[in-house]
Amino acid sequence: MKKLLNLVEQLALQIPNADKVNKDVSNANIGWHIEHSCLVIIKITETLKKSDPKKFQAKFNFKKIFVILIGKFPRGRAKAPEVVMPIENITTTHLEESILKTKTAIVELQNCEKNNHFSHPIFGSLNAPETIKFLGIHTHHHLLIIQDILK
Repeated sequence: MKKLLNLVEQLALQIPNADKVNKDVSNANIGWHIEHSCLVIIKITETLKKSDPKKFQAKFNFKKIFVILIGKFPRGRAKAPEVVMPIENITTTHLEESILKTKTAIVELQNCEKNNHFSHPIFGSLNAPETIKFLGIHTHHHLLIIQDILK
């Protein structure tokens, strides 16, 4: 949890750069990457909390194992689902509120049972420990994009 909270703190530090964009790196500005990262954590946490741990079924998924082992995603391979797509015209105030909601969501993750789960469109079913790793990898992925936008 500390690692994920630290990553969210790093996102918060980038709020002053929210309007910056580098089309060679991403069509989206830094604010979009911050908001998207927050939405992913918030929405997945909501789904995880609602899930029935008794219904979790672990299934082998090579892509999931590979990503969790190497700790990174390839860029430009996946499109974000609509539910985690940021709104237009993201304000600094909105980003600050999203960061606070995200930190609350991370604290709520601690109350999940091991087999609370959510279904990822590529990686299949992830239990709570796998989900926390996934959220860390995903957030770090977007922080790297932000760093490249700023170069």
